[in-house]
Amino acid sequence: MYRGFTAEIRRVIFFTILCIGFGLLNGYLEWTLILGGSVYMGWMLWQIHRLDVWLKSSRRKDPPEASGIWGDIFDSIIRLQKRQQREKGRLQGMIKRGRETTAALRDGAVLLDNRGNLDWFNRSAQDMLGFVSQDQGHPLVNYIRHPQFVHYFEEGDFSEPLDLPSPDGDKRLLFQITRFGQGEHLMIVRDITRIYKLEQMRKDFVANVSHELRTPLTVIRGYVETLSMTPEMPPVWEKALGQMEQQGQRMTALINDLIALSKLETDSSDHDQLPVKLQPLLSTIKSDAEALSGDKSHQITLNCDNQLALLGNEKELHSAISNLVFNAVKYSPEGANVDIQVSEDNQHIRIAVIDNGNGIDPIHLPRLTERFYRVDSSRTSATGGTGLGLAIVKHVLLRHKGQLEIESKLGKGSQFTCVFPVSRKA
Repeated sequence: MYRGFTAEIRRVIFFTILCIGFGLLNGYLEWTLILGGSVYMGWMLWQIHRLDVWLKSSRRKDPPEASGIWGDIFDSIIRLQKRQQREKGRLQGMIKRGRETTAALRDGAVLLDNRGNLDWFNRSAQDMLGFVSQDQGHPLVNYIRHPQFVHYFEEGDFSEPLDLPSPDGDKRLLFQITRFGQGEHLMIVRDITRIYKLEQMRKDFVANVSHELRTPLTVIRGYVETLSMTPEMPPVWEKALGQMEQQGQRMTALINDLIALSKLETDSSDHDQLPVKLQPLLSTIKSDAEALSGDKSHQITLNCDNQLALLGNEKELHSAISNLVFNAVKYSPEGANVDIQVSEDNQHIRIAVIDNGNGIDPIHLPRLTERFYRVDSSRTSATGGTGLGLAIVKHVLLRHKGQLEIESKLGKGSQFTCVFPVSRKA
């Protein structure tokens, strides 16, 4: 480029000297310079015209022959075009490889533009959702019309996946949406029909077995109670019947918790959603906890606004909160304090159960809501726990759009907090 520019400067100087010499010879120096400048400008315009014509048809013609700066310009454009073609080929190869890779996925992959329209989808998405190539450019919600999905997509909170039946109803699909770029979305669709059926079989098995065990267990406990009332019962039999009654009660409690948990997992959470006043509910739980404490003299306090009400199922809320309060009473030493505190801010309603008992090692906190998980199996046996209480609490809160927060330190007590969105306030 610099050599061409230097050559062009030399050409201008030579042409100017030539015009000056010719003007001096004919006596019209100014007019000769003006005429020479016009000729030079005309030549430059001609070169610009050649450049424009060549650029419009550069794929079909070779660059025009030129010298000086124009030769360098044509050569530079040729190099840029070749570089662009190489880069374009590389990008096309990457796009082709990416599409081939996603096409081979068993999970459906769907690209959406910033308006929520279908931009691209792989073969698995076609099979799962019934898309055809003509659907590109149309809104996604035109093809997945389930109310839950429409709400999920329009709300824009994709922190958790969505589990729904497929549009044709034959499969169970898991939808996970991720944002990228300038408002575009990537939706991954996974077929979880087999996992869903296995989970349903597990739930049905637990529910059916629990119901089937309840009747024979009631009969056995009835006979044990009858035998224990026999006069002049030998001491050996009294001890055995007492242990049988104790274990029968534990078994009954376990079956009742299994049935309650199974009902929470299978029933719809949309029914029986009514305003529940927290003050009367928590007062009842407090009275039951004081009766459970008995001679241990736990100091149970309640702090709650009399007018505060929560939209939900009263029976389920009673079950969840009473589990937390009863646990605090069972696992705290004699004379310990158990506080039930209700607070509210602009975003959440919190029901906290605080005790100053022995506390829980932090390594156990992430697993406390798992079924049958026990921090200390001997302690659970001594207090008659089933290992399902916190699992029930977790499911109740999920059905009420809430979550359970747990804080505990060894030797300093624990705090279990039910956190509900303020939208649940009635």
